Amino acid sequence: MNGVHIHLVVNHFPIITPILALLILIAGFIFKSQIVKRVAFALFIFGSLFTFAAMATGDGAEDFAEELEIASHLTIHAHEEHAEIFAILSYVLGAFSLVSLWSNIKGKDFAKVLAYVTMAFSLIVIYYAQQTGSSGGEIRHTELYETALRDNNE
Repeated sequence: MNGVHIHLVVNHFPIITPILALLILIAGFIFKSQIVKRVAFALFIFGSLFTFAAMATGDGAEDFAEELEIASHLTIHAHEEHAEIFAILSYVLGAFSLVSLWSNIKGKDFAKVLAYVTMAFSLIVIYYAQQTGSSGGEIRHTELYETALRDNNE
């Protein structure tokens, strides 16, 4: 298994995990369960850790894609730009979730506010995760790019 394989394996976790964590956090509010909220915060942290792995293997995957000429340089560059923004936001979400987890465990007065802010911020992260995933999919799945072009021209 090389860096390209690792990138293809780990790059889905930072995208899927915030979605799952958001749903669990919402459930924590609905059921008024601090334990469920803590699980959501832990998943946000877990997702941001996988972002490190995806970013660390991205350059090798980029080199491989450019060498095989499976996508245009512009498509690869667009994915890289989306990924860099997403990574920063994911790291911030992970750090913020760590503080939210700590405040929840310690029963701080501001824990509920932090949980709501974490939830709102996760929506921004999920948006950029979608952008990153879509642009990454266009590298290997040219039918996605061609469909988007056709839809924009109609």
